[in-house]
Amino acid sequence: MRRRTLTAAAVAVLAAFALAAPARAAAPSAEGGQPIFAPGGVRCTLGFNVRQNGTYYFLTAGGCAKVGLTVYADPALTVELGTVVAVTNVAVGLVRYVDPQVERPGSVRLYPGSQDITGAGSPVVGQRVCRSGPTTGLRCGTVTAVNLTVRFPEGTITGLARTTICVEPGDTPGAPYFSGGTAIGLGIGGTGSCATGGSSYVQPVTSVLAAFGVTVY
Repeated sequence: MRRRTLTAAAVAVLAAFALAAPARAAAPSAEGGQPIFAPGGVRCTLGFNVRQNGTYYFLTAGGCAKVGLTVYADPALTVELGTVVAVTNVAVGLVRYVDPQVERPGSVRLYPGSQDITGAGSPVVGQRVCRSGPTTGLRCGTVTAVNLTVRFPEGTITGLARTTICVEPGDTPGAPYFSGGTAIGLGIGGTGSCATGGSSYVQPVTSVLAAFGVTVY
């Protein structure tokens, strides 16, 4: 068989093409409480980073919870974070990171600072919890009810908790609710405002983790 060799000119052309080809950048480091975006002007909040057998994901909710949807770190949709691979209870999605082997911080943003999340628990009436949101930052309050059924545009959702924590547009859906280092739930929606007072509804995270077979870390 005749062996083919490349001329110096051909080698130069291939090298130039390789240099010109854009490299796919890894998704940026992301933690709970940061804003995320999807096509069509959709804005949500990154809830908790989770993992399964060494593969990393994150939880979110609302308009970002659609299987196959690509989620981005910026409103211009230029920095891809991952793809929604599963949805549970109508409004909560599991997003697999673009590079699923790169660990993301198991923390939520406190605006400023961070809180490491090391476990998960269920909301209890009277419990003090906090919420991290990109619009109003860190807000804390108490759980006032559990096991509620609430109708949302996405559908009727059961098993929700209600808190005294206010929300503004951009904080939910998907905002992480936590008590110290314990993940409690994901913000689904709310009533009122932070100027006049209000309340918010939370999807308990333990049922979500069980449905997806993932854990916080």
